[in-house]
Amino acid sequence: MSQRLGEDEVLQLLREREVEQIPPDEDLADLLMDDARRHLASAARLANDDPAGAFQLTYDAARKACSALLAVQGLRATSRGGHIAVRDVVRAQFGSGRRGKPLQELDAMRRRRKDAEYPQDSGDAIDAEEVGDVLSKARAIVDYAAMLLPHIDPW
Repeated sequence: MSQRLGEDEVLQLLREREVEQIPPDEDLADLLMDDARRHLASAARLANDDPAGAFQLTYDAARKACSALLAVQGLRATSRGGHIAVRDVVRAQFGSGRRGKPLQELDAMRRRRKDAEYPQDSGDAIDAEEVGDVLSKARAIVDYAAMLLPHIDPW
């Protein structure tokens, strides 16, 4: 029996209760992907008027697309693992190589969102130009997740 890509990392996250097993749920994955696409569209409309809100939606779009990858496997981040567990699972399983490059942007987006949500100075403010840049990265993550979803087996 061959080992799944990222299996050791996912098993460790399961042992640490940062991720839990649930019934695989394609409908939930579809809901998350629909949310992700709507968030991207909303963020594009809000970028000039509310850059911080648009950034939040953009990050949430990328995270929800990644959470959809977990849902079809029957995995879900716990409150203990949160956003970091989502990042760790997708990075371990799908984030390697040239094709997995979009997923490597998720953590930078997460950290930047945190800085904007809890600013320490005015330099942490987000502007429309930054939203435009991160929107293209989030779209790549959503597109990559959509491409992967039909090929993922339950955990």
